[in-house]
Amino acid sequence: MSSAILVTGGAGYIGSHVVRQLTNAGQSVVVLDNLSTGFAEAVIDAELIIGDTGNLELVHGLLRRHNIQSVLHFAAHTIVPESVENPLKYYGNNTCNTRNLLACCQKCGVKHFVFSSTAAVYGIPQSSHVTEDSPTAPINPYGTSKLMSEWMLRDLSLATGLKHVILRYFNVAGSNPDGLIGQSTRQATLLIKVAAESAVGRRSHVSIFGTDYPTPDGTGVRDYIHVEDLASAHTMALEYLRAGEKSTSLNCGYGHGYSVREVLDAVLRVSGVEFEIREEGRRAGDPPILVAQVDKIRELFGWTPKYDDLEKIVASSLAWEQKLARGEVYGST
Repeated sequence: MSSAILVTGGAGYIGSHVVRQLTNAGQSVVVLDNLSTGFAEAVIDAELIIGDTGNLELVHGLLRRHNIQSVLHFAAHTIVPESVENPLKYYGNNTCNTRNLLACCQKCGVKHFVFSSTAAVYGIPQSSHVTEDSPTAPINPYGTSKLMSEWMLRDLSLATGLKHVILRYFNVAGSNPDGLIGQSTRQATLLIKVAAESAVGRRSHVSIFGTDYPTPDGTGVRDYIHVEDLASAHTMALEYLRAGEKSTSLNCGYGHGYSVREVLDAVLRVSGVEFEIREEGRRAGDPPILVAQVDKIRELFGWTPKYDDLEKIVASSLAWEQKLARGEVYGST
């Protein structure tokens, strides 16, 4: 019996880009998504099952019916301020549902598991550049919900034959260059998308939260990674596990950062549009600088980014926002 790959949350921003890379490579993919934040139109050349990862009966049947050996798990809530306001929503969806998914994987003998995690597990690190061995000390329920899932996955792998790769994302941005899929997330909080929305008139302004950090221009510095490079890290993680390699955790970034002002300047430059920028006070818990050490993923996978250029990232984001503004793609309304 042939085997498919299960991608949970595959109708969402990052998941849909990974699905597209997998199907373009000839892989058979089944997507499970409840469409609470994802879009059915973003799933191309893959079967879409509408439902929740926490539904034991649904997930168990899906794994059996499609002879699933590999799972890529993206389904999660991801908005940090919302996690602070409604922590149980995050522990329920991100942690409890992951526990149910893992229980089904154990029962059905799934061999490979690639988990979508976050740099939020590091909290406010002592060093501006974090390695995979840096202490994990999340400061919000979102980061904690992801770290708890990491722990469950670690412990299950030690107790069974399941092997996993945990990918800790830094700041994801950009959209597929061919314009078929992109970031249509409603009420997004990611800086490049917010700035691109402002440039096309879909948002009134952009806020800079904190201008007095100990950085060259006083604004926070972050490591931005193009979604296509992040997607390729997932496909390479799957091949790594299929080759029989051991479980591991990896940072996903470029190893260097840009300040908020540098990002906004790039959006102004690429768009040619002046938009309102407001300076506001610092947000609690924002570190001055957060950049990934990425030696490990480069060495293990031979991963080489193709879009490590701020203007390329901005241009792809802006092109998608222009399509959204014209009503040409999903998520326009």
